[in-house]
Parts: sequence; C-alpha cells; structure tokens
Amino acid sequence: MQINIFKFSFLLVFSFLISCKSSQTLTNLKPVNPVAALNQIKADVGYLAADELEGRETGTKGEALAADYISKRFSSIGINGIFAGEEPYYQYFKKTIRSNPHADAPNPNDPVIMGKNVVAFLDNKAEHTFIIGAHYDHLGYGKEGSLYTGPPAIHNGADDNASGVAAMLSIAEYLKTKKLNHNVLFIAFSGEEKGLWGSNFFVDNSPLKLEDISFMINMDMVGRLNDDRQLAIYGTGTSPTWDKILKSVKAPVFKFTLTESGIGPSDHSCFYLEDIPVLHFFTGQHEDYHRPTDDTHKINFDGLQDIITFISSIVLRTDRKEKLVFTKTKDESEVAPKFKVTLGVIPDYLFDGKGMRIDGVREGKTASVAGLKKGDIVLKMGDLKIVDMMSYMKALSAFEPGETTTITVLREGDMMIRKEVTFQ
Repeated sequence: MQINIFKFSFLLVFSFLISCKSSQTLTNLKPVNPVAALNQIKADVGYLAADELEGRETGTKGEALAADYISKRFSSIGINGIFAGEEPYYQYFKKTIRSNPHADAPNPNDPVIMGKNVVAFLDNKAEHTFIIGAHYDHLGYGKEGSLYTGPPAIHNGADDNASGVAAMLSIAEYLKTKKLNHNVLFIAFSGEEKGLWGSNFFVDNSPLKLEDISFMINMDMVGRLNDDRQLAIYGTGTSPTWDKILKSVKAPVFKFTLTESGIGPSDHSCFYLEDIPVLHFFTGQHEDYHRPTDDTHKINFDGLQDIITFISSIVLRTDRKEKLVFTKTKDESEVAPKFKVTLGVIPDYLFDGKGMRIDGVREGKTASVAGLKKGDIVLKMGDLKIVDMMSYMKALSAFEPGETTTITVLREGDMMIRKEVTFQ
C-alpha cells in the first residue's frame, strides 16, 4: 500500500427456480481441496516475497521475475491474457522521472522507468465485467518510501502486497470453476508504490470499455489479520448495493471497520475516479510496514484464506445482480486538514474506540522522545480532544515545529498519563 464499495422481478415460479440455483451456487464457498489451496497461497507469497526478487521494485529484474511468475500462474489456472501478440498478459507502461518537475518538457537525459501490469481475462461472453486486482510491486532495497533508517536492505513486502496477489490468484482459481453471469478481469498492478502508476495507466488505456465494468475489488495488505479478526473495507458507499451484499455474508466472521469513501492510497482510487464502484480490503498497518521485516513467516495464512473465502462470497452474490449503480462519496482526502508536524507514530486504523490508538512508535521521533508507547490511546493534545483520526489530524494542524504541548493518553486500559512533547 502506498504512503488509499449490486434485481430480479419475474414470475413466482421462475423466481423460485432462480433462487434455488443461486443458493446452490453459494453453498460451497471454499475450494474443493482447501489444504491444497492454502499450500498454494503459501507458495505464492513465499516466492513473491523471496530475497531472489529483491523487493520487486518497478522496472527491475525482480519486478520482471514476479510478473513472469504471476502470468504463469494465470496460465496454469487456465485464464488467458487479454492482449494480442506474443505477450498476452502484459500491459507495459513507462514513466519519465523528471529532474525538473516544473519544466515544460522532460530533459532527454531524465531516466525512464518501464513497468508492466499483468492482466488475465476470464471471458464468460457476458455484457459486464468484474475487476479483481492487487499490486505486486514493492520498494526494492528501500531507497524511496521506506520507513527503515538502516543501510539498504531488501524490502520483501510479504504483506505489502504479496498477500493481495496471492489472494487474487486464489480467487481466480476458484472462480474459474464457477459458471458466472459476468466476465472477470484480474489485474496485478505495478508502480503502485511509485504513485499508482499501473492503475492510472490501465484506466487510461483499458482494453475494456470502462462503462462495461460493474465494479473493482482491490486487495492491498490483507495478510496480517489480527487476533480480533479486524478487517477494514473501504468504498462501501460507492454503490447502494454494497451494504446489502456485505450484510448478507454471514461467514467467515470478522470485526469490520467500514469506510464509505472511494478515495484511498491504493489502486482502487483510479477506478472510483472513473465512476466505477469499488471495495478495498485491508487488515491494517503494522510495525513491519515499508520495512525489511515484512516477511513471509509473519503472514497469518489461515486468516488470509478466510478473507479469500469472504471476498469470493461477495463476488458470487454480486454475480446475481445487474451492473452496479455508482454513487459518488465524500472525498475524505479533500477535507483532511494539512499539518506541519507529526507525532511520529503509526496509527491503528482499525481501532473503533474513542481516541487515536498508537500501533507503532518511530524511533527518535516526537512520540518516542516523549515516552509514548504502542497501545497508548491519545485522548487530548493540549486542550484539543481526540475522538477519532479526523480530530487527531485537526489537532496536529494546530501546532508548529518546535512547539511544546501536553499529550494525554490512556495506557493499558486504565492509566491516564500526560506526556510533554516538543514537535520536531
């Protein structure tokens, strides 16, 4: 993740027959051999997050190895590429890195990065198409976007986002066995970490008419389901059908954090901006985010398989619907306040209590110097009350670098602690 969701009215007898058929379709949402499916998920994450791929940075040999692996997996599943020619799975794009971003034209000596999306098409000869996507690139050796302060090291990105790609491949394998009323386009995006390069390019150069796309599902960082089984779903307000669909899925059971907005720091945003309903699934940030420690052994594979089952259920239920109606949502990024300082923490985006829970403290930053800890819940900054992420950001916008204030936190559920902080 970069430093971000669907009518039958026929005669009674016919409706009964349709409902019987639909319920039969939904009776078995797990693969025929769940053990084999789980082993394949582990193999997919294991390869994509291996040191051999050197962090899968866009335009590198590691990205090429990952793209080759993903295309071969699609082929083994029996889903073809959508493009003509000798490389039917690949959609190439290039980006010039301007040395002077204010110049009217790029300098001929500016470096050009070539990346590629991996695209497969399950053609059911239908009028409308679902898109299921995940980005497969990561940070390479961590030169750009890393939160790691040590020497260059491979950022394997097991959760970010080998987990999402493995989920996409598993869903592709499952849907290939079903008789669907829609086509399904599977996309592994590159350049997400660079600024949504691949997904931006795709919507501008789609092999399908955008008006024929019913919805887009994005999976970015879905491999670290916690013990409370908290699952964040973004984009729930982008179609009036999403609420009914999500409530209809009774298992597996999760504790949901739902966000209506279709805008977020991941590939689904590019589709939302083209008036396409979206859902984005996310199991939360963690201390290994954008660091070399985001490795395979930390993935919750049982939890990942449950998420795959849940998303597969959503797809099958939506397959019974006509093309989804799109709804524009409030762009939360536009109303978010601008601020000059940070506390130097990783917020717990899945926390649904009062305040802002700290999920990680960055060494040497404001919170660390003041003695704040992971698990502390920030309730006040000076005289400003903190009740949620928005109020936290508004509070930050009130302070300047070098300014000192008192932070009030709830620690371990019952201790009210006040710490003096000086913003860097």
